[in-house]
Amino acid sequence: MTGDIGSIGAGLVFGLGAIGPGIGLGFLIGKAIESMARQPEAAGMVRTTMFLGIAFVEALALFGFVLAFIV
Repeated sequence: MTGDIGSIGAGLVFGLGAIGPGIGLGFLIGKAIESMARQPEAAGMVRTTMFLGIAFVEALALFGFVLAFIV
């Protein structure tokens, strides 16, 4: 075997680290749209809360990205 196995490890770390935030974003946005459809008058508050949640979930993906460079 020739080549650098570290690049494979970094790819796996980032790839697997992006799965969780991807699933989290799907649930978060889906439930926010569902709640806005059920109660349109609360859409502003739900949208604000959704954007805060998106920021926190995306931070997890960025941690995985940084960890991929460290490994």
